Formats: sequence, C-alpha cells, structure tokens
Amino acid sequence: MVKGLSKLIMPDAALSEFFAQARDAGYEAVELVVAKEGELTLGTSGEKIAEIKRLSVKYGLPIVSAVHSQCTGNLLDGGDEQKRSVEETVKGLKIAAALGAKVTLHTMGRLREDLYYDDAYFNAVKSLKSIAPAARETGVKLAVEFVWSGFLFSPLEMKKLLDDVNDPYIGFYFDPGNMAVFQYPQHWARILGRHILMVHAKDWRGNALNGGWPALNKGNVNFKQVMAELRAAGYDDAFISEVDPAAASLKETAAAMDEIIAM
Repeated sequence: MVKGLSKLIMPDAALSEFFAQARDAGYEAVELVVAKEGELTLGTSGEKIAEIKRLSVKYGLPIVSAVHSQCTGNLLDGGDEQKRSVEETVKGLKIAAALGAKVTLHTMGRLREDLYYDDAYFNAVKSLKSIAPAARETGVKLAVEFVWSGFLFSPLEMKKLLDDVNDPYIGFYFDPGNMAVFQYPQHWARILGRHILMVHAKDWRGNALNGGWPALNKGNVNFKQVMAELRAAGYDDAFISEVDPAAASLKETAAAMDEIIAM
C-alpha cells in the first residue's frame, strides 16, 4: 500500500507548504480538498490546476484522491437541490480528473427533520446513479464515506445502497476511525470488501459519549484485523492519513502507518 496524506488535516496550509511537509515526512501520495474557497475550488482555473500538478511532480507526490463533499450540496435531497448537488459533484469529478486523481470522497449530505430516511435513501440511489456516467467518462470513481450524519449506520445498509446503485464507479471510502465509536471497523471492511475504493488511516479512542481521534494504534481500532480483511478483499491501493497533527506529528503518523501496513 502507498502511504498518503490528506489535506483535510492541514486546512490552513498553502498547497506548496502541504506538499513540502508531506514529502519531508515520508509520504508517497496526497489527497487534496476541493473547498468552497481557497486555492482549489469548483471554479479553479486550468492554469491553477496545472500549477498544482507541477507541485505534485516537483515533490514526487501523486494526487490519488480528492475530497469534494465540502463544496457540493445534499445528494440525499430531492428536486432542485438534488439537481444542483449532482451538477456540483460532476464538476468535482472533472476537477479531480484534471488533477490526475482516480477517486473522490463524498459524504453525500445530511438528514433533516422534514427529510425522511426512506426518501433520503431513494434520493441517494438516484443521485449516485445520475453521477455514475460522469464518473465513467472522467475515469474518476466516487467513494461514499460513512460519517456521523445519522444516515447508513450499518455496513449492511451501506452495502445495500452500493448494490442498488450497482456501478463499479460508485463505491465506499473506508475510514475505520469513523465507525469504531459505534461498531467494529473490520466488520465494515469484510462486508463492504469489493466496494472499497480508498482507505483513510484514522483511529478512535473512547465511546459514543466521550472520545476522540488519537494517534494511530492508540485507540479502539484493531488494525491487525482491519488489514487482514482489506487484504482478503484484495485492497492494495492508498492508505491516507487523516490524523490531526495535534495528535501525532506527520513523521510519527507515517511511521505508525508503516507498522500497520506491515501487519
């Protein structure tokens, strides 16, 4: 597996600084964030994207994935909001393709009091099916991440969603630190197996009432079991750190990732 670093953990750093720190800490790839504002947005010019790609080459760090759920709407919604969200997501796929990324991360959106769970599920399937042709055209796969949004709180639900969409360009972004508060991440790895497109390196320590994301191997995640399930599923792509530098330095996290990859 390739060790990667996500820009999610360094939101205020300039891209040049981010690339430099990632290279100096021993990472082999990066994940960028398409944000609402800043150096990389849905409106970033081709000239700026070319500049970012030059940074990737300069520091020897390929851009393997991009996060674009921060700049798009709610894929769980219907009507005009759904249409807008799909259109913005497609723009995100095109930005990712221009950067050379092969996977994008999307959290899909959130429920509301007036947006019922079953309607949200139907809308999610419809949205993802609408996005799939653009994913195939750009060559960039969209990976849905489980987050604390009140939606898809079971690996069986997530698998059903992806099975219902039934497209190889729509899959799962596995982040063990996100489900360790409620469940066992290795269960998700086994059940989602063939759907897994990308993996975050993140731990969790505590419980549902009190906890946080510590340094790797310092929390509840059984990385040995997680790695066994990932290998059984045939996953051998990037392993991307989302460990806050306040929990461990970039170099400390890179060393911990080497230990986990060797498990």
